Amino acid sequence: MVKKIETNQNTNFGGGPQVETSAEATLNYTYPETNAKINIFAESGVTGLTRFGGFVMEEWLTELQGRRGAYTYREMRDNDAVIGALLYAIEMIIRQVKWRIEAAGKTSQDIDAMNFIDGCLEDMSMSWGDTMSEILTFLPFGWSYMELCYKKRLGPTQKDPNKKSKFTDGRIGWKKWAIRAQETLWRWRFQPDGTILGMEQIAPPDYKLRYIPIEKALLFRVRSNKNSPESRSILRSAYRSWYFLKNVQEIEGIGVERDLAGYPIMWVPPEVIAQKTPEAQLAYSQYKKILNNIRRDAQEGLMMPLVYDEKGNKLYDIQLLSSGSTRRQFDTNQIIIRYEQRIAMTVLADFLMLGHNVSGSYALASTKTSLFLTSLRTILQNIADVINTHAIPRLIDLNDFSDLSGYPKIVYDEVEKVDLAALGDFIQKVSGAGGLNLEGDEDAENYLRTVSNMPKKSEIFTKPSEQINTNSDEDELMGIEKSMCGCDKHETIDRQIFIDAIQELRDSIKKDGAKNE
Repeated sequence: MVKKIETNQNTNFGGGPQVETSAEATLNYTYPETNAKINIFAESGVTGLTRFGGFVMEEWLTELQGRRGAYTYREMRDNDAVIGALLYAIEMIIRQVKWRIEAAGKTSQDIDAMNFIDGCLEDMSMSWGDTMSEILTFLPFGWSYMELCYKKRLGPTQKDPNKKSKFTDGRIGWKKWAIRAQETLWRWRFQPDGTILGMEQIAPPDYKLRYIPIEKALLFRVRSNKNSPESRSILRSAYRSWYFLKNVQEIEGIGVERDLAGYPIMWVPPEVIAQKTPEAQLAYSQYKKILNNIRRDAQEGLMMPLVYDEKGNKLYDIQLLSSGSTRRQFDTNQIIIRYEQRIAMTVLADFLMLGHNVSGSYALASTKTSLFLTSLRTILQNIADVINTHAIPRLIDLNDFSDLSGYPKIVYDEVEKVDLAALGDFIQKVSGAGGLNLEGDEDAENYLRTVSNMPKKSEIFTKPSEQINTNSDEDELMGIEKSMCGCDKHETIDRQIFIDAIQELRDSIKKDGAKNE
């Protein structure tokens, strides 16, 4: 029998539905107003994403919606110098970041799964750097859709790309992560609750309608807003500045061209302007075309009829009026610089503009660079989350792994290189205060070697003074002989020569020690 909680027990915080206390309490709520039961596992609301028939209409500027928006963002990426520079900087910095696979535990199965994923990343037909470049297209477009293409690992001699691999274990691996270009998007497929089912595309060369389900793909997004598959481009806030910048640059180019040629004025007979006859209409259109096409270029020149009236005046003439001032009322150079700075500012990359205007300090550049690198770490974490949530678990589940502590994870190294001078100063101060002792700490030493581009300490490394005991007898020396050359005591080797060499080295160490004392 279902028992309801009484309202005077003060368990219904906020005036919401009352919870049943029976075994059904995990499944149903009871609203006292209607006495209706609601299943807690069923979604009652929706995200509110504006979409119609699979077309996302969340963007209120039509020129930035769907495929049209993809072409606009592509133009911004390819034609604007500042946008191209900042996207190139982001891509090159992220491409040099090292990625690695970490096991979920220390068991042999966990290590095997880790090595398997690491091998699959190296076994794809596209390098990891090229794959990362395709993934990073989600920055200008807001999203990137990578289809997971699989293969069976049957060895390098296979000619079928679905079977060719560096490995011969017969497991299923990644053939490649293939980009499905943003410009080829037709529409999305959704469940009624807004869950993304997949992408439909119409792409060259055959322009057939294709469907790529989300279970076989990775969707990378700048951020999630109403669970929109198209997210929001990092260039969205820069669109207005880019639009005005583009037009100002075109006007500037026309203005420079016109200033070089002058302002054209043409005198023609009144009957040409009146256009009362077909001949006059034709002449009018031709002379108007001449005025519009006057340029200072390699093909400049003009041909005019030489006709005079009865008083000796020319019936046709043309004149170029030059501007009386060398400067315009508006400095287009400053306008262009302002818009370029705003574009860079929208992605925290305005430090790229420092020094171009003979201004900026090291402290300012350091602060702005730090903010930029922080945003890059967020991008890297975004990519890692998608791979760890979808790509790796799916591949592990397709293969014969069992008794795992968890799925392996892909992680990235730091974006920014360590300031060795600052690190050294820090270690010196902390060690001087007694708070840090690096002696014997191999992990700390290997970290310092890594950040300073030095090789890690060898596992068999020992101090020279510990390698040879100056008081060793002949049997100990023979033990050293055996460990160094792999020979047994009774094997044919001139032991005496070896013993003499060790004795000489031991005497030399003693002699050097006596000198130091």
